[in-house]
Parts: sequence; structure tokens; C-alpha cells
Amino acid sequence: MKKPSYILAAILALTATSAVLAATSPATATFQVLITVAKACSVTAGSTSNINFGTVDSTATSLAASNNISVTCSKSTPYYIGLLPASTAATGTTGAGFMSPVVAGPDTIPYQLHSVSSTGPIWGSTATATAVGNGVAGTGTGAAQTIPVYATVANANVTPGAYLDTVTVQVNY
Repeated sequence: MKKPSYILAAILALTATSAVLAATSPATATFQVLITVAKACSVTAGSTSNINFGTVDSTATSLAASNNISVTCSKSTPYYIGLLPASTAATGTTGAGFMSPVVAGPDTIPYQLHSVSSTGPIWGSTATATAVGNGVAGTGTGAAQTIPVYATVANANVTPGAYLDTVTVQVNY
């Protein structure tokens, strides 16, 4: 009667092996899907953002005009915008500049940049990546944000003609 116990032992061994194989099948492992999103900003200005006082008489005083720039920053990214007139880039940080004649001439027209309104805070170029300075602060939404820019001119008592200056917009983030 030893044969049945060998057969029984063989069947039990086979069943145990099958159970072990069944317990480890399927084999599994994990992996991750990763991405690092860097903060980013862009600014749109150009001819559509020009601040144009139009044609005025030389007796005009207390002139104000405005237009918009567009800033797009990644979501939740704080940013600080500085404005730097080319005419005072080497010496000025207060947003004060002067328009020079398009055709050479003796006069210039001083102007001042402002935020909020034409009588609002002076908008200059001291903004950095960590501080607003005399600039304008915002927080990115991932979509374009329209930012108004205002300029004032005390008077236009100059030689008639066209005058201009270029302003650099710097978005620090």
C-alpha cells in the first residue's frame, strides 16, 4: 500500500507547486510618469501698444493718453513689470522720458509713465524678480492679461512736428 501514498504525495506536491506558480502570476512592478513645469512669462507690446497723443495744438497742456500691453505668465507665477524709456535709459528709473523730434530739431517733449490712471503712481523700471519697486505687480493665470499704461505730458509748447520715444517693457519673474 505504499504506492497510493507515493501517488498521493506526488499529487500534493504538484498541487502545491501549481498554487505557488498561481500566486506569483502575474508578476507586477510600478513606474512613474514625471514632468517638471518651469515658470515662464512673455510680454506683447509693439505698434498696437503705442501711446499716441494724436495731433495737438502747441498751446495744449495737461495731456494724457493710454494703451495696453499684454503679459502671459504660467499659473500662479508672480511677476513685476518695469518700464524704461529709451531717452533716459542710462540715467533714469522713474518712468520719466522725453520724446525727440522725428526730423532733427531743437526741442523735446517730456512725459511721465503711470499705472492705474493718468494721475496714478509713477511707473518706472526698478522692478526686479523679487520686488515690485516702482513697477506693477501681477500673478500669472496661464492666459494673456491686459495691463494698461498711461502717459502724461505737461505741455506741447515746442516746435511743430512729430515726436517719439521708445519704451522697453521688462517682465521680471
